[in-house]
Order: sequence, then C-alpha cells, then structure tokens
Amino acid sequence: MIKSMTGFGRAEVRAGEKLFVIDIKSLNGKQFDLQLKLPALLKPYEFEIRRMLATALDRGTVDCTISLKETGSSQPVSINTQLARSYYQPLASLAAELQLDTSQLLTALLKLPEVITSGADSLDANEWEQCKKGIAQAVDQLSAHRTAEGKALEADLLTRINAIVSLQKEISVLEPLRREKLRLGLVKVLEEHLGKEGYDGNRLEQELIYYIEKMDISEEQVRLLNHCDYFTKQMQEKGDSKGKKLSFILQEIGREINTTGSKAYDAAIQRLVVQMKDELEKAKEQVLNVM
Repeated sequence: MIKSMTGFGRAEVRAGEKLFVIDIKSLNGKQFDLQLKLPALLKPYEFEIRRMLATALDRGTVDCTISLKETGSSQPVSINTQLARSYYQPLASLAAELQLDTSQLLTALLKLPEVITSGADSLDANEWEQCKKGIAQAVDQLSAHRTAEGKALEADLLTRINAIVSLQKEISVLEPLRREKLRLGLVKVLEEHLGKEGYDGNRLEQELIYYIEKMDISEEQVRLLNHCDYFTKQMQEKGDSKGKKLSFILQEIGREINTTGSKAYDAAIQRLVVQMKDELEKAKEQVLNVM
C-alpha cells in the first residue's frame, strides 16, 4: 500500500470561548517543507506545532493555516500607544507633504498590525490541549485523503509496470528472429562482396557468435523483469514512505530499457522499446507524488 503526498485536512475546535479553524494542504515535495501561518496567540507554540506536523506528515510541501475566531462574551482590548506613535510620525509627514486630509489618520492607525491587541493574548493549558486535538484531527483527515489518493496512484503505477512487462514478452518472442536476421544480413553482405565461396564458413560462424553475443539482450531482459517484480512487491510492502525507493527502482528499469534499445538493431524491437519508455515516463511522473 502506498500513500500520496497530496491531501487536504480541515478541523474546527473550540477552546474555551475561542474557536480555532485549522486548514492543512499537502502537495508533493522531495523533503518536508512547511509554510505555517498562526495567530499571535499561538506564536509561543510554533515550534511544537511544526514538530507535530513534521512527525505526522513526513514528506511533502505543506501549507498549514490556523485561524482564531473568538466567540462568547466580548474580550477586552488594549491599544499599543508606543507603536501607534511610531506609525503616526511618518504617516503625518507623508500626508503633509502630499497635502492630504489627516482627519481619518486615527482610523487608519487603528487598522495597522498590532496597534489593537486582544486582552486574551495567551492560552491556558486546557485551551492549548484542545487546539492540539484540532491539529491532530486535521492531520488525520489529510492522512485519510493521502491514503485514498495512494490507492489511485498504486492502480496507475501497476498498469504502467504491467504494460512494460507485456512489451518485454513481445520482445522475447522477437529476439530469436532478430538473431537470425542479423546472421542472414551479415552473410548477405559477405556474399555480395566476396561471393559464396570467397570466405571461410567456419570462421564466419565464429565471428557471428562473437558479434551476436555482443548484441545479446537476454541479460537486460531478465534484469528488467526482476526490477518490475521488485517494484510491484515494494508497493505492497507495509510502510508509508516508499516514494524514493520506487523512484530508484524506476531508474534501474529505465537503464535496462535504454540498453535494450541501444543493442537491438531491430526496427520492431525499437518500436517496443519506445512504448516501454513512454510507460516508464508516465510512471516516473506518478511516483513523484508517492510518499
């Protein structure tokens, strides 16, 4: 069973009079790359949240946004007057320079970041525990999404690998014919240039054996089937993180396909090799999304 790196999870959790909304989106990525957006209330817990997500999600480009919606009775607020003054001086100078109306300057100041802060600027232990449960719920939902996407990926990858195996079977049928065509082609060239009696038949057979052995593709085909079988077994093994290993196996499959193509010297086999490469490229694209 494999998992996709693509998924989405959402959870809403109430902590006292606060309502936290957690959204987590995951896309493919070589490592774990997290973009985290938090309200000021959760900044003290940022490292713990990052650790939770890294442990649970392992790989992927992850975007997590936690929003705070306050409910219940109104919370007291305070004005950061020192910060407001630091904003006011450059704004007033700019307004005077541009000859703008300053009557709405206070309204603009109050909308600037951190000028007005809520009195509820911290979480107690119980509220933080509730928030953590919400994060875990969102992660579980994302994980379920990854599992469902993984089933679709597995089906597609098996289709690609089975197609390569089927094409290999066609090549194995053509291989004896290819050898005979190579032998007849060489004999024809010699007869055209030297005549039927102009060369040593025994020496020719020795040279043909040497030449054909150099172009033999049987070993490549055996290794190709072994790699395909190994790929299939790895997908069925337990464990979530298989994407890198599967990618390495596909590289080995590609190496055997390329060597087969370079040694074939046969149009029919070359066409089958091209089809193999097409299936392999599609498999490589899909495996980029595997955990």
